[in-house]
Amino acid sequence: MRTVYVNGAYVPENEATVSVFDRGFLFGDGIYEVAAVVGGKLIDFPAHTARLHRSANELGMRFTVSDEELLALHRELISRNGVDEGVVYLQMTRGVVDRDFAFDTEKLTPTLVLFTQSRPLIDTGVAKTGMKIVSIPDLRWGRCDIKTVQLLYPSLGKMEAKSRGADDAWMVRDGVVTEGTSNNAFIVTDEGAIVTRPLSPSILSGITRAALMEYSAASGTKIEERVFTIEEARNAAEAFVTSASVFVGPVISIDGVELSGGKPGPVTLGLRKQYIEESLKRAI
Repeated sequence: MRTVYVNGAYVPENEATVSVFDRGFLFGDGIYEVAAVVGGKLIDFPAHTARLHRSANELGMRFTVSDEELLALHRELISRNGVDEGVVYLQMTRGVVDRDFAFDTEKLTPTLVLFTQSRPLIDTGVAKTGMKIVSIPDLRWGRCDIKTVQLLYPSLGKMEAKSRGADDAWMVRDGVVTEGTSNNAFIVTDEGAIVTRPLSPSILSGITRAALMEYSAASGTKIEERVFTIEEARNAAEAFVTSASVFVGPVISIDGVELSGGKPGPVTLGLRKQYIEESLKRAI
């Protein structure tokens, strides 16, 4: 029985409740973050906090908790639930009010919920065997750069991928890849450069994406921020995804076309190792 945090109280998960009039429930009017935990410490936490602030600002949502309090809440939940390796989810909504499309943010108190999931992050099946990817149309709204709780289409995309015998989907809009259903997409060229789409409202500014690119640039890896088609991805030397819960996940096939001999490629595995080593040095 996990302990979760709901609006100022630590409670058993079976006693955790949110109002039926919460705008997150009624309108998907909420944002979230997920931070990885390794060795009981948080990975990339300051960047997750900064992105949470940005999401709130973009939606005109009040922010009523300090960064120091957020860190304390995360650490307390990690301690209470004995999480050595896993993730902490934070979800914040605009608040509770009788159902109406219109709202007055200043009169609402944001709902704040945090919970943990214990699971392996370092030694995983994805890291060993890689992921199979299929392509789907990107039918999401135009502000994918805001990390909202509106995840219906990504969920449907993951289910379509599973129905097609794959692990996940990459979304395609205007002829080019945007991102995965819950991750940023990368390919590796024959020359060893890593390629990923530039930041825009069409993709989420991934925390792991940014950290990996920082570490890679420092070690001399060539990085190309540009769009690429699904056809280029199918013909790439390697491909991978980045996210807070996967870190660097090798992609071994796209739409049934094998990459890197159907196994995780050496560039991807090297980047994964580098990301983990550097992130653990900065964990808090």
